[in-house]
Amino acid sequence: MPIRLLLPTLLLFMMPNPTLADPPPTAQRPVTETLHGVELIDPYRWLEGDAAGNPTDEVRDWTAAQNAHTRSVLDALPGRAAIEARLTELMQVGYVGAPKMRGVPGSEGLYFNTEREGDQDHAVLYVREGHNGEKRVLLDPNTLSEDKLTALGWWSPSPDGSLLAFGLYRAGDENTTLHLMDVATGRWLADTIPGKAGGVQWLPDNKRFFYSKLRDVNDAYSRQIRLHVIGQHEREDRLLFEQYREGPLATTWGPFFIMQREARWGLLGYHTSTSSNDLWLVDLEKWIETGELEKTTLIEGADANTYGQFVNEGSRSRLLLTTTVDAPNGMVYEVDLNNPSRELWGALIPHDDQRVLTDVSETRDWLVLEYQVKAQTVLQLANKINGQFAGEVELPGIGSAGVRTRYDRNELFLRFSSFNEPTTVYRHELVTPDRAHQSRGARARWARPDVPVDPDLLEVKQVTYQSKDGTPVTMFVVHKKGLKLDGNNPTLLNAYGGFGISMTPRFSATLFPWFEAGGVYALPNLRGGGEYGDAWHKAGMLGDKQNVFDDFIRAAEYLIEAGYTSKGKLAISGGSNGGLLMGAALTQRPDLFKAVICGVPLLDMLRYQNFLMARFWVPEYGDPAQADHFNWLKAYSPYHNVEHGTAYPATLITAGENDTRVHPLHARKMAALLQAATSSDSDKDPVLLWVDQDGGHGGGKPLSRRVRDIADQRMFLMWQLGMLESAE
Repeated sequence: MPIRLLLPTLLLFMMPNPTLADPPPTAQRPVTETLHGVELIDPYRWLEGDAAGNPTDEVRDWTAAQNAHTRSVLDALPGRAAIEARLTELMQVGYVGAPKMRGVPGSEGLYFNTEREGDQDHAVLYVREGHNGEKRVLLDPNTLSEDKLTALGWWSPSPDGSLLAFGLYRAGDENTTLHLMDVATGRWLADTIPGKAGGVQWLPDNKRFFYSKLRDVNDAYSRQIRLHVIGQHEREDRLLFEQYREGPLATTWGPFFIMQREARWGLLGYHTSTSSNDLWLVDLEKWIETGELEKTTLIEGADANTYGQFVNEGSRSRLLLTTTVDAPNGMVYEVDLNNPSRELWGALIPHDDQRVLTDVSETRDWLVLEYQVKAQTVLQLANKINGQFAGEVELPGIGSAGVRTRYDRNELFLRFSSFNEPTTVYRHELVTPDRAHQSRGARARWARPDVPVDPDLLEVKQVTYQSKDGTPVTMFVVHKKGLKLDGNNPTLLNAYGGFGISMTPRFSATLFPWFEAGGVYALPNLRGGGEYGDAWHKAGMLGDKQNVFDDFIRAAEYLIEAGYTSKGKLAISGGSNGGLLMGAALTQRPDLFKAVICGVPLLDMLRYQNFLMARFWVPEYGDPAQADHFNWLKAYSPYHNVEHGTAYPATLITAGENDTRVHPLHARKMAALLQAATSSDSDKDPVLLWVDQDGGHGGGKPLSRRVRDIADQRMFLMWQLGMLESAE
């Protein structure tokens, strides 16, 4: 997710550049190895921890010293109290999620949704009868632990809404434990399932459900699909399928399961890469009765994603497959459940060269198709029976939208957001197909938090620039109306560029003080993302990963050439895969940026695959054990491309000690190496490391810690971009 930064409009009596102590020294203990004939010397291998990747006492002490140094720098910057006060006000802006609908078909039913108000650290789960009913607290994570580090990871009501399955985790580790609750009374049942449990698929009797979990929570590649009967111990749960133990697919994301509502059929899938999966049709009724798993192949071995859903037309159940097989922007096929051979698939929703199909939802009479057009959402209605288009669902503007529906009613909840449009939930009542030519239904605002900012302040543009190889790339540019393009505006360039994840317009109240102070925010749609379909993703992975970095560097150069900013006023930020992007950008073009925020990053790309769940990402990045992969990984691996004596920009690297995705060793090693290598003045352009001892990859943090983190980032940027001096 993009790192959001902000700036209060007025800060008084600020000093420009504090005098800093040098960072704590880091011992070099070189480890030499030869890989594919290339000698590699790693001076900071010891910062990886013990053989299992756990921090040793020495690593803990070193991290504590680095954290103390970072605190001494950031806390000494004047004006922090004012910034945190403004941040707190803005981050207390409420949050409202679109509801999930449950209940007996034909009844008004129950509506479940999450909301966060005021100074609450975590969103609360509510339930109400009818969409306008009085809401009742069902689960409040704020009351579950005194330190506020217990978070709600996911939740799934049963079909009739009588029971709730939900997952809780601690201190950002994302290792959810499954719990059950009686919705009417709020009473927790005795059933608990640990092991990063989730993916609940309820059977129609409301007494059983399929779920996924890790056989061993310390083995990210041990995913299982099991059937739980309420009231029995989880060790008695029947195993439907588990991750392969041998071969290259043993360390992909593994299996997933989708169940038909009537539990007659199931879809069993297996991720074969970050852009492909196999899919089988399962005779679920037979397996439940006899234990025999009968799989019929729908797709195997294709370099494409294929996902399915069972939809109902009266009493008839149909299988729809959304796939990128020979359709890089996605299309939908209808499959005969009794004869699912691929040659008999019927095209229901055709491929569209101009639009990327991202999701398909079902109402009683309609399919709601979510498309992306130039990284913006378009919602298209299609007849559920024949796929015929019936116009678009009107959106409040240009932005990002998500949809919640239920199969037995023509009711649609829409969550919409844009840079200048606060996140709002709308309710649509869709008409029946016989009236579609007259109207597509009425829209009414269901919930919208109050925001203490003026969205009309902003001007939002989408520009197109040419990358290094001539490929056109789009970018959103947001700033205050009337901004002068004199090359002197502080600018934050944020990006991701990987895993087919799209960077689309999102509202952030905390960015408004940045805009009010003349700041520019830019968000490019780099290759590697999903904004322009499967081909766009694949153009930024494996041996083509350098395209992502080239796209990003050209975005920075465009902003300078177009007069938005200059090198001394340009900052960049990104997290996770975006943290890798930041590492590549600062090592390839250290002259181009004034400041870098590198969050929870991958940085040692010759050893990344050895830790936590990183084997999942080998299909995205490559395997250093293969010579050709080694060559392209070494060419851009940030840790292996730091050059001693180079003037690197000021850099803040962050990590979470409890991260179960990206190991904090990347942040530790890179910080130590940059501190030793940079020729920049550490008083002016320091390299700082912050490892959150109670955090993970980013989720589950209470409000106070999120305020601290964003304040750290903002103070760092304001200092580096000269905003403290200008605010005197």
